[in-house]
Amino acid sequence: MMRGPTGFLLCSLLLVAPHCTEVAAQDLQPDPKTPCANWMGGAPGYPGHNGLPGRDGKDGKDGLKGEKGEEGMQGPKGDRGEIGVPGQEGPRGFPGYLGQKGEKGEGAFVYRSAFSVGLTERAPHPNVPIRFSKIFYNEQSHYDTSTGKFLCSIPGMYYFAYHLTVYLTDVKVSLYKKDKAVIFTYDQFQKNNVDQASGSVLLHLSTGDEVWLQVYGEGDNNGVYADNINDSTFMGFLLYPDLDVH
Repeated sequence: MMRGPTGFLLCSLLLVAPHCTEVAAQDLQPDPKTPCANWMGGAPGYPGHNGLPGRDGKDGKDGLKGEKGEEGMQGPKGDRGEIGVPGQEGPRGFPGYLGQKGEKGEGAFVYRSAFSVGLTERAPHPNVPIRFSKIFYNEQSHYDTSTGKFLCSIPGMYYFAYHLTVYLTDVKVSLYKKDKAVIFTYDQFQKNNVDQASGSVLLHLSTGDEVWLQVYGEGDNNGVYADNINDSTFMGFLLYPDLDVH
């Protein structure tokens, strides 16, 4: 065992050494945030591999409206659409200017055929055409006063009529076409009186057809009468021609 100053110094070092060791240990305590303590740190490692892509994030909010772009090229013409509903009638326009006078056209040909005649002699003979010699109208001369017959020159539809004064005896008359009686009229005379007998008919005639009026039967049936105040008349006229012929 050491005594004296040397021993005292040795004892003092032994006492101070643990305390210094404890303080040094506290000063060298490694940072827990570092991979290893400073006194135990190794060389840096290599970078790790890239991780898997993350999931798509949520859509962001719409951005502000962009500026209007330039006008594009005109596209091809489309198909024709359906016809629309007619619009309302517009207002009436102003009268136009008077046009130029046209050239003179050709006049349309008018077909005429008509006659109107009266009786001048009393008691015409029976069973022969009655000759009406009093002319009211016969411009085309289609009625022949010498024969008492109308001769058709324009084929078509005709109207014929007769109005007879009856006096002294009965009257039986018939209208003929081409030697065939078409209509008949009978009037029974009343004594001391003047009667009237009449008839009318529409006939289609061809060129050359003849129409006339005559008393039929015996002589006591020819009471057709005319004088200066009483007339017996016969008439006819063309209604319309056959256009397929003319």
